[in-house]
Amino acid sequence: MKRILTSLFIVNFFLVSCSKDEEFMEEIDTTPPVSEEQPEIGFPPSLAYSFMVDAGATPETIALFYNLKALSYSSYIVGQQDAFSAFYQNNGGMSDMKKLTGSDPGMLGSDFMFITDDANDEQPNNWFYQQEQHIRSKAIEAFDKGMVNIFCWHLREPYEGDHFYTSEMTTDQKQNAFKSILPGGENHEYYKKKLQKVATFTKNLKSTNGTLIPIIFRPFHEFDKDFFWWGAAYSSPQEFIELWRFTVSYLRDDLDVSNILYAFSPDNSYTTENSYLTRYPGDEYVDVVGMDNYGDLAAQNGSLISLANQKLKVVSDLAEKRNKIAAFTETGYFVSPSDQLAPDFYSRNVYEVLTKQDINLGFMMFWQNYQDSYTVPVPGARGADDFLKFREKEKTMLLTDLPDIYDLPEDDI
Repeated sequence: MKRILTSLFIVNFFLVSCSKDEEFMEEIDTTPPVSEEQPEIGFPPSLAYSFMVDAGATPETIALFYNLKALSYSSYIVGQQDAFSAFYQNNGGMSDMKKLTGSDPGMLGSDFMFITDDANDEQPNNWFYQQEQHIRSKAIEAFDKGMVNIFCWHLREPYEGDHFYTSEMTTDQKQNAFKSILPGGENHEYYKKKLQKVATFTKNLKSTNGTLIPIIFRPFHEFDKDFFWWGAAYSSPQEFIELWRFTVSYLRDDLDVSNILYAFSPDNSYTTENSYLTRYPGDEYVDVVGMDNYGDLAAQNGSLISLANQKLKVVSDLAEKRNKIAAFTETGYFVSPSDQLAPDFYSRNVYEVLTKQDINLGFMMFWQNYQDSYTVPVPGARGADDFLKFREKEKTMLLTDLPDIYDLPEDDI
């Protein structure tokens, strides 16, 4: 679970705290060894398109796919949701991550929620349209800096257009919302209009020099839980797969969107590959396989590190077998003044989740900071020194560490 930015997003989160013996942990070197012989990507750059959802994607989108896959064998990019818009204690300016580390994150997270809101009439004085323009400007800024853009979608239910949490919906609404937007459903045309808005925004998302900006799009995230109306309790696996395939096909084939990588990102309820694949729509419809996980990271004593790591191992192994990109698509532990934080939460807990086994991840994403809590500390906040240790780990990549992620290398001869 996470909170959504109060000035931009609806709030709903919870905190868990524990304690840790700081002295004991400082005596142990828990950094996993990094193999000197890294495996190689299973295809040359010139064939990357053939493993993608959209074989006709733009050159920059193909390069992004290949480079994320290639980087995953030695590094992972660290990103943050709303890094240019959401700040701890509302202290704006540069990103909170840059305030602490001297570098912006390597990836910027955004949300299509306000862009597709029913109230967005695309007029200059409309608040939702103003948010759309703000999101656009920050995505352009990120691309111009060399960062990766990733978009989630807290899509409002199709009845009142106000909610995405089932706790705020009637029983009838949450039982029928997902089914109603399936092909042939009473709200299918409504859903198509939302996808048309996604397409219009994405097809017109261009850098300052006119380059069409690639994005990673992860619709229906955390679908294995029941707190969103697209959750597993409200559709069968077959219905979920049908809608996912329709979404991709409609954007790619009918609306001619050619700058999207599609990310499949359940929450952490699975433990095996079979359970992970219960609602998997097929390799032809997925570029990135990921996992969102807050619950396992909430145990500050590190008791769930191995479990969280094993779940990422499932994702990593699947990506290797199917030539996809593996990712830790969303995580974080929200620290407020009253909460405890393990002294080595970032450098041990988070890093071991990411690296304890032979795991190859293209990126990992922290959720956003808020006025009264943070997932990424600022200077002087608890965890700041430890986050700097995490930042210095061999596999961690922020913006200043990135190569040109949008340049496709030549094939080796």
